[in-house]
Amino acid sequence: MSKADRGLLREASQQVVAGGSAGLIEICLMHPLDVVKTRFQIQRCATDPNSYKSLGDSFRMIFRTEGLFGFYKGILPPILAETPKRAVKFFTFEQYKKLLGYMSLSPALTFAIAGLGSGLTEAIVVNPFEVVKVGLQANRNTFAEQPSTLGYARQIIKKEGLGLRGLNKGLTATLGRHGAFNMVYFGFYHNVKNIIPVNKDFGFVQRPTSQDHETWTRTWPPLHFKCASPSNLEGRR
Repeated sequence: MSKADRGLLREASQQVVAGGSAGLIEICLMHPLDVVKTRFQIQRCATDPNSYKSLGDSFRMIFRTEGLFGFYKGILPPILAETPKRAVKFFTFEQYKKLLGYMSLSPALTFAIAGLGSGLTEAIVVNPFEVVKVGLQANRNTFAEQPSTLGYARQIIKKEGLGLRGLNKGLTATLGRHGAFNMVYFGFYHNVKNIIPVNKDFGFVQRPTSQDHETWTRTWPPLHFKCASPSNLEGRR
């Protein structure tokens, strides 16, 4: 392995470790809100006896009926998917960008299309984890009574298989979410950072890193359609 290859591998490893660590902390802090979001997305109507009246009511009901750990249902799948997801995102982006380099495209379009490709690839990796996560979040039993992550995944595979009706339910919406998100993410970041002046001695704005940009754009909203399909596993009981 050449010195350049070792340097590239070291840099990639540092990005994966740093990004994975940041993602782990983010998941642990924000997962309770993700559980509440999922519950609101899958409730059928206001007349449903299990429906929540407000954000505060949802927190009170979950805590009272499911305990503190009820807010952390389904946390293992996103933790397991975090490092592979980030590795796939950045690795495939670089590969698609190299392939597009053989075409006469503008840099802005190259970054956007490469981001779209990386998002579609990332979606294929993370969708099974999303299905398991949402199914566990939709379960209103106490934390101790719900199935384990592996047990629930096996249950899905046994009943509905690995296809679009089973472990890959909602794949189309996940492809749309990750594809559009990464197209904007990489296209925006790589083009805008060259416009922002570098931080010098006179108070110029410092150029953001890719991790900064992902934090700013992580709340991109089109989640409802993706979430509705996997939640049919448990949320409509």
